[in-house]
Amino acid sequence: MSSLEKTELQLGYIPLLDCVALLWAKQRGFFDEEGLNVRLIKEASWASLRDRLAFGLLDAAHCLSAMLPAAAIGNDQIGIPLQTPLVLSESRAFISLSQKLCYQLQIQKDDTAEQSAQKLVDYLKQNHPVSLAHVFQHSIHHYCLKEWLALADRELAKNIQVKTLPPSYMVEALSTHLVDGFCVGEPWNTQAELAGLGQIVCSSQQIIPNVADKVLAVTHDWAEQHPYTLISLTRALIKAQQELKSIKDFAPIWDLLVEFDIIQFECSEEVHVEKYHAIQNIVRHLIENDAQPKVTDFEWLFEQMQQWNALESSSEISTELAQNCLLPQIYKTASVN
Repeated sequence: MSSLEKTELQLGYIPLLDCVALLWAKQRGFFDEEGLNVRLIKEASWASLRDRLAFGLLDAAHCLSAMLPAAAIGNDQIGIPLQTPLVLSESRAFISLSQKLCYQLQIQKDDTAEQSAQKLVDYLKQNHPVSLAHVFQHSIHHYCLKEWLALADRELAKNIQVKTLPPSYMVEALSTHLVDGFCVGEPWNTQAELAGLGQIVCSSQQIIPNVADKVLAVTHDWAEQHPYTLISLTRALIKAQQELKSIKDFAPIWDLLVEFDIIQFECSEEVHVEKYHAIQNIVRHLIENDAQPKVTDFEWLFEQMQQWNALESSSEISTELAQNCLLPQIYKTASVN
């Protein structure tokens, strides 16, 4: 432990199911085992988290994967390079529409993603106003929403204006009619359904590849200055991820999510059986295989930026930049038992 460059860490997160590895590592003492005193900092929005990470107010953070390629080319208006040694979740976004809109459009729960998109696009082409939201411009949620609409009309998908709202504000925005639908990670879609406000119409896994959604991110400079600290931090989170996959009693994890105000609604295993187990299933399968970041995921994110953010870049440059977003050696060292 004496090799650690820093032991007092500020670790940022946004209240979503896929920050659970951070919470669990803290709860189980995995950070302590690595000689780290970690303070978890809940951020109000992805923009505030990005800024505080970039300017050194956070040491590391639960971060949108697409923030890294955006930072690599300065498309985030900051241009401070971010890197990741660890994926925290893969393609775990959902698109929800208001229950009223779903009724009007006759969207059924067994509709395919293409069918629900077509019904909404037809409605929009009749000049009916519909307001949609995602969590951040540089996110798989943005790209998922665009690709969903593109299943019915690519030109409409390119031109539609979409609001940006923090994940935890989505349900309130639906209840106050600020938006008619959104793309966000859980548990906010489930909260909207249980409140009688929203209906999940499709998941990102039906629309886009199974790519990195959230990652553990640090700035390039921080990674260079604190390699042993980053290995220890990553190792603690890998241990938490492994335990979350295999733990038999889910109740302590659920209680932790409630304690940190990630689950803010009544949902019991006895009454809300389907929803309770759906959330449990997501937590257990945030990562399908290993959590090492893949160059192909970040190449895909660059492709999406070219398509939906009007980014001009060659495939060779995109591959090089994608590689610069990753810290594979940190992951490999941390994952060794």
